Amino acid sequence: MDDKRLVKVLLSGDQQAFRGFFDDNYGRLYRFALPRLSNDTHAAEELVVQSLSKALINLESYRGEAQLFTWLCTILRNEITDWQRKQSRLKERIVLTEDFPGIKAAVESFHAPVSDEPAHNLERTETARLIKVALDHLPVKYGNALEWKYIEGYSAQEIANRLNMGLEATNSLLARARRAFADVFGTLAERPARTAH
Repeated sequence: MDDKRLVKVLLSGDQQAFRGFFDDNYGRLYRFALPRLSNDTHAAEELVVQSLSKALINLESYRGEAQLFTWLCTILRNEITDWQRKQSRLKERIVLTEDFPGIKAAVESFHAPVSDEPAHNLERTETARLIKVALDHLPVKYGNALEWKYIEGYSAQEIANRLNMGLEATNSLLARARRAFADVFGTLAERPARTAH
């Protein structure tokens, strides 16, 4: 059965065609994904299933300009890129701004290796909590913009596209958001010190 005809049969809801589609493509997509995911078998399995599901949901958009398997590989490649971005976000150091050395030092201390001293580890945990609380206290647009840029690693242009704003307006928004974060974080960080006196 050629690709276009198979798509028509799948769109009609044929369960046998669905099982065949899954069986025929799962193994090949898994082999495509595995080396691109540093042989992470769990991630490969998850992303292949996600890609097949997404393909079935968007089957009507398949125009037959490329082979069906090539189309599936494109979907899977996008899923892999998104997964890698999320993984790098988890591993990246969170540097909210170079403009405020005090905040940068606090964030760097949060990312320092785990110490044998309980007091140091408590300080790290408290710093992480204060960063999250400070972001939560900002206006939604400020908090989102800072998270996208400094935690998820988006460029200013990507953030501009997400917010449907111009690049200059986005850079201005980021500058205001950084100042607002510095104010909130500074206030939060001072409270425990005042309480201790």
